[in-house]
Amino acid sequence: MTDLVLGLDTFGDVPQDAGVPVSHAAAIRQVVEEAVIADELGVDVIAVGEHHRPEYSISAPETVLAGIAARTSRIRLASGVTVLSSDDPVRVFQRFATVDAISGGRAQAILGRGSFTESFPLFGYDLSDYDVLFEEKLDLFVKLLDEQPVTWSGTTRAALENADVYPKTESGRLDTWVGVGGSPQSVVRTARHGLPLMIAIIGGTPTRFAPYIELYQRAAEKYGTVAHPVGVHSPGFVADTDEEAKELFYPSYKLIRDRIGALRGWPPLRREEFDAEVEHGSMYLGAPETVARKIAGTVGELGIGRFDMIYSSGPQDVSARMRAVELFGAKVAPMVRDLLAG
Repeated sequence: MTDLVLGLDTFGDVPQDAGVPVSHAAAIRQVVEEAVIADELGVDVIAVGEHHRPEYSISAPETVLAGIAARTSRIRLASGVTVLSSDDPVRVFQRFATVDAISGGRAQAILGRGSFTESFPLFGYDLSDYDVLFEEKLDLFVKLLDEQPVTWSGTTRAALENADVYPKTESGRLDTWVGVGGSPQSVVRTARHGLPLMIAIIGGTPTRFAPYIELYQRAAEKYGTVAHPVGVHSPGFVADTDEEAKELFYPSYKLIRDRIGALRGWPPLRREEFDAEVEHGSMYLGAPETVARKIAGTVGELGIGRFDMIYSSGPQDVSARMRAVELFGAKVAPMVRDLLAG
């Protein structure tokens, strides 16, 4: 599978340097440096997520991507995801079109409803409108992708009458995906708009999402749209040995998992659960060969065209995180391609 896309995702988790948490500003600069290394090593895409919480440094993905664009030459620059529900589709399009210009056509918008809700009260949106906000705003965004004057009306923003939006992209169409977390309605909506699908698989066996991929393909056929190769993103971490990867990753992962879990009614993470997820679930963690074999297995089982590994989680050490990026680019990605080619 020579056209398989392999990427790295981060939410800009605030890391530690010598045991001391760095500033949000330093955390953003760290992501830029990691993206530069990923670009040099041939990683296909770097995706940065949007959050509005103290654990994460990136609240404006396009701004960070513009900074990365100026320091890289080939890696694709994605959000993962842009919370379209609490933003304005016109401004989101303009910002990504600007990144596309700076990067020479490498920008990629991945739009989602968001698994966190902090942005809704922050920007004055009512959570009771959660579904209609995304439905309407995605509908408008898809119209903007044609880069022609747009006439649109809805209940969530001002109507547009023959409105032209700038800048235009050089290619004539901004690369745009939809990220979903497991809602069948979201899968069908993505297919109806003819957009590529990115599935967030953050726990359990990957094969349980096979029905969603089949649903996407059936829905595309029904609506007469294109069923693009599906992407998956899942957490993971690479170190020189399996044991080192676990010991470096687990403490910070448990910290962030328990902090978020307390807000969502989850019990504290036990080490046995973590080890089981690494062994049988959607945690791609270990030495390069271990991670490569597991990624190749998922790609083969699901028939997907893209796999992104979320390589940062909680207050990890800066040097360990950089090493994980280096190992993914230099060893994991080539091994995955070799395994699938064989």
